[in-house]
Amino acid sequence: MLNCSIGIMAYNEEANIGNLLDALLSQKTDICEIKEIYVVASGCKDRTEDIVRDYSLKDGRIKLLVQPRREGKASAINLFLSVSQGEIIILESADTIPEVHTIENMITPFWDPLTGMTGGRPVPVDRSDDFLGFTVNLLWRLHHMISLDNPKMGELVAFRNVLKEIPIDTATDEASIEAIIINSGYRIKYAENAIVYNKGPENLRDFISQRRRIAAGHLYVSKTQNRSVSTSSVRNILIPLLKNLRWSAKELVWTLGGVTLEACCRLLGYYDFYIKKRNPYVWDIAASTKKLKRTLN
Repeated sequence: MLNCSIGIMAYNEEANIGNLLDALLSQKTDICEIKEIYVVASGCKDRTEDIVRDYSLKDGRIKLLVQPRREGKASAINLFLSVSQGEIIILESADTIPEVHTIENMITPFWDPLTGMTGGRPVPVDRSDDFLGFTVNLLWRLHHMISLDNPKMGELVAFRNVLKEIPIDTATDEASIEAIIINSGYRIKYAENAIVYNKGPENLRDFISQRRRIAAGHLYVSKTQNRSVSTSSVRNILIPLLKNLRWSAKELVWTLGGVTLEACCRLLGYYDFYIKKRNPYVWDIAASTKKLKRTLN
């Protein structure tokens, strides 16, 4: 039986951290053991730390690590890596919720000794009856379709406990870990049955802020670690995009609008990274992505 350590990096996550811990404690597992669950609270000013402490009294596997100030998600991950004991390391975004068999489905591919990393399937809870909700669903649907042939890690990842640290100034930790694992001679696999629910931005400001930061982060990984994620390739995107098209006037217009918006965000990321020399590894939170549980209900 394989065992795993789960790490959750948190900054002001009181709205969802309890829901996430409940979901992790309720996981159905046969071939893996959840050995420990660490929450790294970085500069939290809300009730995140108190909620985690309450859960740790109920289950000794839950442990809290506190960083007095925010130093970036990569710094929090490195703190977690320094204490984790599991054979497999799992990183889950604090504003997500996994399905009941998700951790099992993330771990199963590691019976193959050549597998070094797996990525789950993020599924947005956003409705598709407005433009931004439609665009969020479109992006994650394309992410899924691309990952079936060319895996791309995001939101929930698992990897062998072979890393001491990741680059401290990466803004896209999953992409950086993906590069390290591949350069170490391992394979990465897409665990399409490992469903994890997330919430996209509800307003244009949050959407642009999030997507341009991710675009700049991918450029950082490409430049410093010589690895481009599969979703950065226009060729990889084009065929799934055409297959996804639904021939109604509204959806054609919204698809064109969503593609244009994403392209603009990538250009802004390019501007930030190459022109402004800005690497946003400590970023502003997109507040509208934190209403996950209420939306699921």
